[in-house]
Amino acid sequence: MTFTPTVLKGSFLISILPHGDSRGWFARTWCKKEFARIGHTKEWVQINHSFTALAGTIRGMHYQLAPFTEIKMVRCIAGSIYDVIVDVRKHSPSYLQWFGAELSSTNKQMMYIPEGFAHGFQTLTNNVELIYHHSSCYTPEAEAGIFQSDSTLAIKWPLPLADISERDRLLPIIDNNFKAL
Repeated sequence: MTFTPTVLKGSFLISILPHGDSRGWFARTWCKKEFARIGHTKEWVQINHSFTALAGTIRGMHYQLAPFTEIKMVRCIAGSIYDVIVDVRKHSPSYLQWFGAELSSTNKQMMYIPEGFAHGFQTLTNNVELIYHHSSCYTPEAEAGIFQSDSTLAIKWPLPLADISERDRLLPIIDNNFKAL
């Protein structure tokens, strides 16, 4: 695996390195020793698999409040997404800055998202599947988020919005009541 730091400290784009032959290919997506080199010491306690049918759908921007913050690692295994992370660590030099990258079944990249970041994505194709690794179990009472089109963030989504859940449509904007970490 190759770990490429993003402009937001602690986050990485990870490229897997497939080894192939006439049968196809094989690649490692997790190695405790390799991840220790970027400072990852927590265990993955939950792995989720999502499916989104329609291109242009946005999910997010989600995060969990302390003490239930989590590290996430996201991989697209079918289709393509524009994956976005936002630094919500109040005392970080990159507070409220965002980074986005395409993750796809073709480019085989993963996004490593440290604690203190909101996460969301827009599907670029129909029939998208993602695998998420989490360092903490989902805790509904710690759920938080930011409206995906908040003008403070000015995220540049690549496609017009095609679908969004009611929950995500009602996420708050960044104002005086914003719950940073």
